[in-house]
Amino acid sequence: MYLSIIDVKPLKDYQLLLTFENGEKRIFDMKPYLDKGIFKELKDERVFRSVRVSFDSIEWSNQADIDPEVLYEKSFEIKETGT
Repeated sequence: MYLSIIDVKPLKDYQLLLTFENGEKRIFDMKPYLDKGIFKELKDERVFRSVRVSFDSIEWSNQADIDPEVLYEKSFEIKETGT
């Protein structure tokens, strides 16, 4: 499944709150990637918090990015509770 990301928010503990084009909100844990290549730079919290939507995925200020399919498949859905 290929869904574009329309919003991203950095959370504590190197997690990302992702909103996909279908409205689904999912949490992606970056910790398993922080010892690999360009992602090592994300250990600097300022760089990690620089994440933004870029085209249909996300990107950081150091030019690191991740395919939206990976972000979807490796994240878990969060259910919003209604009032």
